[in-house]
Amino acid sequence: MGKKLFIAEKPSVAQEFARALKYNMSRRDGYLESEEAVVTWCVGHLVTMSYPEVYDIRYKRWSEETLPFIPETFRYEVIPGVKKQFDIVSSLLNRPDVDTIYVCTDSGREGEYIYRLVEQQAGVTGKTRKRVWIDSQTEEEILRGVREAKDLSAYDSLSDAAYLRAKEDYLMGINFSRALTLKYGNNVKNYLRRDRAVISVGRVMTCVLGMVVNREREIRSFVKTPFYRVTGNFGIPMQDGKNRPFEGEWRAVEGSAYFASPLLYKDNGFQEKKSAQQLMERLGAVLPEGRPGEGFEGAFLEKCEKKKEQKNPPLLYNLAELQNDCSRMFKLSPDETLRIAQELYEKKLTTYPRTDARVLSSAVAKEIRKNIGGLKGFAPVAPFAAQILEEGSFRGLAKTRYVNDKQITDHYAIIPTGQGLSALRSLSPAAGKVYEVVARRFLSIFYPPAVYQKVALTVLVKSRALPRGERFFASFKVLTQEGYLAVSRPSFQRQKEEDRAGSGSGEEEENRCDEAFLQVLHGLKKGASLPLESLAIREGETSPPKRYNSGTLILTMENAGQFIEDEELRAQIKGSGIGTSATRAEILKKLVTIEYLALNKKTQIITPTLMGEMIYDVVSDSIRPLLNPALTASWEKGLTGVAEGTISPEEYMGKLDDFVRRRTNIVKTLHNQSVLYRQFDAVSGFYRKKETPAKSRSKKEETEHGSNENKQPV
Repeated sequence: MGKKLFIAEKPSVAQEFARALKYNMSRRDGYLESEEAVVTWCVGHLVTMSYPEVYDIRYKRWSEETLPFIPETFRYEVIPGVKKQFDIVSSLLNRPDVDTIYVCTDSGREGEYIYRLVEQQAGVTGKTRKRVWIDSQTEEEILRGVREAKDLSAYDSLSDAAYLRAKEDYLMGINFSRALTLKYGNNVKNYLRRDRAVISVGRVMTCVLGMVVNREREIRSFVKTPFYRVTGNFGIPMQDGKNRPFEGEWRAVEGSAYFASPLLYKDNGFQEKKSAQQLMERLGAVLPEGRPGEGFEGAFLEKCEKKKEQKNPPLLYNLAELQNDCSRMFKLSPDETLRIAQELYEKKLTTYPRTDARVLSSAVAKEIRKNIGGLKGFAPVAPFAAQILEEGSFRGLAKTRYVNDKQITDHYAIIPTGQGLSALRSLSPAAGKVYEVVARRFLSIFYPPAVYQKVALTVLVKSRALPRGERFFASFKVLTQEGYLAVSRPSFQRQKEEDRAGSGSGEEEENRCDEAFLQVLHGLKKGASLPLESLAIREGETSPPKRYNSGTLILTMENAGQFIEDEELRAQIKGSGIGTSATRAEILKKLVTIEYLALNKKTQIITPTLMGEMIYDVVSDSIRPLLNPALTASWEKGLTGVAEGTISPEEYMGKLDDFVRRRTNIVKTLHNQSVLYRQFDAVSGFYRKKETPAKSRSKKEETEHGSNENKQPV
């Protein structure tokens, strides 16, 4: 009987497989071996796509004559720095005594691609191949994955999608980057006074650059609009005879003398201050103090609406949500959060991080007691885990919104395994906090909703000039049952953040109150007269859109459909987004590294650089579809279709070939450098003096710098 060969993606993962399998293994150079099995590993990618000059030396020189470059058969080669490990893995794959190969690379598209390239380059034939698909690196999960391993052919469609994704990035990167650099590289280089400028273009990263630049330009072009709100300072009679003050806001609802008036800014303010002053005067107020005068006839309680509001625990973390929260709470960049999440996974603490799902599978729900039980050993949440087990609140999990097999593709949400707690001592403080956040989010789903009691008041203010009255509104809210909020608040979170996290949307517009005041509100009678101390004008102004931070940009990439106006297309790409959970952080990191975007490490705010805006204009004037989220997301949707077997690889490759060929040829025909110089001038003034290039060129200079066809990269 032949040996089994287990091949993992990293040495650390291979070690976990070796421990779980419990074979008596001895260490060799690049692998472990026992009488029954061999365990080896990749070190990430061992094989990559060959550069164009491998096909023909003439492609080494960048020239428009050699574009577009679209090989009929793609070539691959071993990465020089990891050739030793490739040779070890290749020899093991082809060993005569190995008859079954267990593929244990990460369970996803990229992990599939890593192994398939190795197998292809090693020329493996005549072996039984099994795919191990796991969600955590606990011993139970590893053994289950090996026991239930499917034939590798079951993942051929996923492999097809992985190869196509790589070909897509390769063809667009080489053809578009070379074409744009040859056409516009000197323009960018000379304008920025740099030694060289290669224009880097990517299927996803160029679209992300476009999102950031578009947002920055929206902010620049935004014109603040002032508006003026009228508020009333009312009182609630208390049992001690004193009035407890509260503020009500006037709104021009139906019945108001100003309903649908052209003087309004929305329904709760005026475009001009004099209109607000006029309303106050008509309500009998004495200006400028705003105190009630002779014309004022009273303020009366018209409505007192009471209702309970429940806030359910949020869905579990996927990678994008975790990256967003870590950016907000800890100012961690998305790639740092991914690194920590991967570390937690490899130390058996959490499940697979590169997931888009925010729910669990029904199979996991059946065994969830183990995950909860393990958390009794994690001090910050131990009491909550014990309570859940004692009360048995986990038993109905499968029937809740937190379990949905249809919403899971490759992996379920990120949750604690309940194991590996001894590794916590070796973690960085940031990693410890991330683990606590994940654990609390997980335990939250076993707790009831938070319950708020809300009271909404409508106060009718009458005067001689306005006998029908004008309405002022105020709402009050108190937390009556803490529910899941008790477990969801991290131990390290400041009180202000804690209140914000538990308040929900719209909290800023509501008055926080205690239960004693709530009881007084409940006792108010319709028609009761309320003291009005004064009326006032609150001046405000509209706010520009907010800049992205690293977390909100990752979420925006995940939900790219929001930018698509066409409803049918928006529905079609729902769930695809721009990039994948595995690649978004790296794309953002690359844009910062090549200085197209700037990342403030303290705030995680992202802004374009001057060069980034110039590249945006270059792409906008040449291959504009690359900036369109709809196109980028539809490509990702197509890759998902290939992985699911609904789109053939040939169909996808045909469309890719046509797009690259057609767009590259269009670039070659363009002569729009002088237009670009004017665009460069238009944006350069927004950057600091040290980044600002020379003054605008003359037409002669633009012509001299504009013609750089058939030149080497600059």
